[in-house]
Amino acid sequence: MTNKLYKLMNWPEIEEIIYSESDHPHDLLGPHICGSQTLYQAYFPEAKKVSLVLEETKTVKKMEMADEDGFFAVLVPGKNHGRYHYETEHDKNRKEEHYDAYAFAPVLTEGDLDKFSHGIHYTIYEKMGAHPMRINGVDGVHFAVWAPNAMRVSTVGDFNNWDGRVHQMRRLGDFGVFEIFIPDARVSDCYKFEIKLRDGLTYLKADPYGSAGQLRPDSASVVADISRFKWGDKDWIKNRTEKQKEDAPVSVYELYLGSFARKEGSEEDGSVYLNYRELAPRIIEYVKEMGYTHIEVMPVMEHPFDGSWGYQTIGYYAPTARYGTPEDFMYFMNEMHKAGVGVILDWVPAHFPRDSYGLSNFDGTCLYEHLDPRQGSHPHWGTLIYNYARPQVSNYLIANALFWVEKYHADGIRMDAVASMLYLDYGKQDGEWVANMYGSNENLEAMEFIKHLNSILHKRNPGVLSIAEESTAWPMVTGELDRGGLGFDIKWNMGWMNDYLGYMSYDPYFRSHHHNELTFSMVYAYSEKFMLVFSHDEVVHGKASMIGKMPGKREQKFANLRLAYAYMMLHPGKKLLFMGQDLAEFDEWNENRSVEWELLAVPEHKGIQELVKELNRLYTTRSELHALDTSPDGFEWINCISSEKCYLAFLRKGEKPEELLLAVANFAGVEQNVRVGVPLPGKYVRIFNSEEKKYGGSMSSAGRKDKKTSETAWDERPYSIKVKMPALSVSMFAYEPEKK
Repeated sequence: MTNKLYKLMNWPEIEEIIYSESDHPHDLLGPHICGSQTLYQAYFPEAKKVSLVLEETKTVKKMEMADEDGFFAVLVPGKNHGRYHYETEHDKNRKEEHYDAYAFAPVLTEGDLDKFSHGIHYTIYEKMGAHPMRINGVDGVHFAVWAPNAMRVSTVGDFNNWDGRVHQMRRLGDFGVFEIFIPDARVSDCYKFEIKLRDGLTYLKADPYGSAGQLRPDSASVVADISRFKWGDKDWIKNRTEKQKEDAPVSVYELYLGSFARKEGSEEDGSVYLNYRELAPRIIEYVKEMGYTHIEVMPVMEHPFDGSWGYQTIGYYAPTARYGTPEDFMYFMNEMHKAGVGVILDWVPAHFPRDSYGLSNFDGTCLYEHLDPRQGSHPHWGTLIYNYARPQVSNYLIANALFWVEKYHADGIRMDAVASMLYLDYGKQDGEWVANMYGSNENLEAMEFIKHLNSILHKRNPGVLSIAEESTAWPMVTGELDRGGLGFDIKWNMGWMNDYLGYMSYDPYFRSHHHNELTFSMVYAYSEKFMLVFSHDEVVHGKASMIGKMPGKREQKFANLRLAYAYMMLHPGKKLLFMGQDLAEFDEWNENRSVEWELLAVPEHKGIQELVKELNRLYTTRSELHALDTSPDGFEWINCISSEKCYLAFLRKGEKPEELLLAVANFAGVEQNVRVGVPLPGKYVRIFNSEEKKYGGSMSSAGRKDKKTSETAWDERPYSIKVKMPALSVSMFAYEPEKK
């Protein structure tokens, strides 16, 4: 090495590079002007020879080996030589060309970093993670990751033989973000971040912002380009607000993509799964036939363990590879919208798993989670709790919800386990939690996070639904933000579900003693904007299937289930039913099997399907069942006090006085004849009875007789009709005014 070159070399920094301890490698590597000359330095571990090729002049300069570990340098007269690349020789059979990763300026700006540090960079996913791009005519991939407490971070992957010495990343100021542009990286390359701590410990982490991941059990992130898909759902997006407004009918089919339909194959290699593109037409056909307005997909974000059903997420920005690529999932969403089907995505910002390649202890510290296990872990779930007080963590999650709406066109986000976020003592005993600054159990940081998310979600994406699975009596979950509410559009009505399923599980002989469980929901029905749910949670872990919860012999079980579904559709609130429940599966749901479609060959099961189909039709076409759904003006009890008869009568009302539906429900195990008071004279036409033969019951459709009112006052109403109620049945009557 020449003496002049030797003197220009910064040997302490070179040693940092060689020992893979540099967090500012761009200060040394790449081209640096030295007076009237340019010093080029490169590090290619174990390379024998390296040449610099100046492309504009086609000049080739042999570089000198400054360190036998692979550090090379050359001093070239002049400045601004333009684009260049290196030619490396490792042995006689291995010669390569590389553009220099250290020749490029930072991609993240000071503005990006400042907004991220304050938790308000709502498109941070466009900067962090891995993004294919072209810079100065060179194709490559830009990588960025937040790891403030790391000594050094490298990007490792297929493009550098997973060698953490090759692509050490630069730290950007005091923001804790590391980045690098790697010309050798390409779409479909697998990669991770290699993090080195000050004590010398080195380990690999998947990309928190990765757009794709490997199929489990492999755990690397995968470079993906999610910018090229051509969307064709403009009309749906344009009309979405109208379809999802407060008074619109929303009937949701909840499903797990991995078991809606499957094919023969192996669980281990994933060949049992259908691709997103294969699933789309099958789901569309079924959902449209059944009259559902939306589907809700259990978490589609990447997760390591099938048995978590996606609720222990690791790849928050990556559709799971179980069913295909990100572009395949975009196709799925696009096809749903073209068919007029809305898509709600389950989303889990409450906790994350401890898998070592994920967010846990990410940079050697509790970066995403709390340090104190009383704040940072769920003892029952074995998972970690996000530190919502840290702006970058809050930003990570808020941007993620926006990502699924804005990049994948989701029509709604259903937030899982909200109660576990709101209460510091959720699922914990005394001594296992830490009170807030006021000495109480509310998680103030989680409250602020939720409000921030709902505020920006609705501001940026009007008409998109924000739905809370909140299982307690926390006030104003769907209340307006400026009035102290959390800002959700809809809350799952867990209270109604628990009371109602408890009531329906009793033998009809004993139901009269539990009448309050049937009617109590109307006491608070308008305290929130509710969705009535029979979700996957109710048909797993020994809880029995829906029909398995019903009492009696086979015939009574089916009658009770028809009654249960019909009353649900008549009760105020939007609707959700989990897959397989509309076929009356006797088996509990299992993620390792398909929906039992073969049951449709059995008349009773086919009858349940026909019943749900008709209920969806009535719900979506009769304005009385949805127009005033969130207003007390849309519901009126006729009789809710005849507990000894186990029967209810009530009205569902539309905006016009003559828009009336009368519902009469018999929860007793015997047929009853009752007189029912009505407010207006005229004719009440039976338009539905759950006991009709086509639904599996014993009543012919010819039994749909019109009921003319008499002037016999009843139930404190001036008019009345007589109704014959089959055991365990619901009848629905549409009002027709008297003709003048």
